[in-house]
Order: sequence, then structure tokens, then C-alpha cells
Amino acid sequence: MVIFAKNVSLLLAMKFKRVVVLTGAGISAESGIKTFRDSNGLWENHAIEDVATPEGFARNPQLVYDFYNARRKQLLSPDVTPNKAHIALANVASRFAERFVLITQNVDNLHERAGNTDVLHMHGELQRARCVRSGKTITTTGDIDGHHHCTCCHPSQALRPDIVWFGETPQYMSQIEAALCQCDIFVSIGTSGNVYPAAGFVELAKNHGAHTVELNLEPSAGKNNFAEHHYGLASVIVPQFFNASMK
Repeated sequence: MVIFAKNVSLLLAMKFKRVVVLTGAGISAESGIKTFRDSNGLWENHAIEDVATPEGFARNPQLVYDFYNARRKQLLSPDVTPNKAHIALANVASRFAERFVLITQNVDNLHERAGNTDVLHMHGELQRARCVRSGKTITTTGDIDGHHHCTCCHPSQALRPDIVWFGETPQYMSQIEAALCQCDIFVSIGTSGNVYPAAGFVELAKNHGAHTVELNLEPSAGKNNFAEHHYGLASVIVPQFFNASMK
């Protein structure tokens, strides 16, 4: 059980009424989650085209199943746990309730394990599988392969990882865009600023009058779009930022 800190800034609660946070790989790196893509553009030594596209799944489904089964197993490791950044965001969410929207590019479940109950996983979730026909999802913590089928269709259909692959539309986009247009502060945490549409969220929020903040290990590709910047380990700067008075 996670026990939340109780010192979220009162000024934060008074000054900003609607908060939107976007998280990327940088927030989970300290929890032992490997980044899929390395400096050569490979995903765990596989070409993106082979394990992260609909065409790759059609061409060699077992390779794709094996790839995501391995990623799913990693989440079950006792060494992978939420860090202080995840916990800080769960604390903020508990105080702001419906006025707080958490969007993540990550497919792990660390935000949920930290205490966040409402997370928009725009790129899908490792611990869910999706019917290839209906798109309906089920929770799964074990391996899946071509022998697993849905219960929503007749006849039942194959399941695929609930991961948004290249060439597919991210999930929850209408909700995300509405939240960005209504918030008065947008905070981007641990993202590279290279992957769209997430890289464009800061501009949408800024164009609708939101204060924009980047919390990152180092400046992102879109750093000039942010009004405020703080750099360092997510486990350090995220709690500091949300627990301090925002000036």
C-alpha cells in the first residue's frame, strides 16, 4: 500500500484549477523499466517494422506475441516498483480529483500501482489484450499467443497486444484534446518531444492559455514551447515541483 505525502502546495490548489500531466519513458526508467527503443532505433534488438506495426504482426504474429510477453513479464519482477515521481502524481490526483488528468505514453502499470485510478494510456497497456475484430480489451498478466481468443465475437477471434503500433491512432485522443483545451497548467514529464501526437500537446495547451512546464532529465526537442523548465531525475524533480509553491 502506498501512503501519500500530505504537503501538496496549497498555492498549487488555489492558483491552478485544471491540471494536465503527460508522462513518458523517463518517469519509469528509474523503476527498472527498459525503454523499448535504443539509440539505433531498434526495439530490444528487433526492427520496429517487425514488432511494432500491424504489418509485422500479420507477417510473424508469434514474434510479436513473444516480444510483448517478455515485456509483460518484466512488469511482474519484484525489482520493478513505482518510484517517488509516480507516487507524487498519485498524491496530486487524489487532491485534485476530476480536475486532474494524467496522460501517459507508457504501457506499464506503475501509475496505477502508485495509486492513480484514472490514467489515459494513449499507447495502450501491456497487461491488456485486444480482440482483432471488435477492439474490445481484456486484462491479462500472462502470455498470449495465437491460441488465445476473445469472448466478445461469434465465432471468437484472435487476440493481439493492446499496444498502439506505428501507423495506428493513439487511444483517448478526443478526451486528451478536450483536457488540453481546458487546463490552465500542462506538465510534461520524462518525454523526448520527438513522438507525435504527444509532442504537440504542449502547443495545444499553450494556445489555449495554459502555463506549460517541462520536467525532464535533459531538454527535450520541444523545450522552447515550455514556459518553465526543471531538469534532473524524475524521482527528485517531480515531487519537488508539485510540493513547492509555483511562482
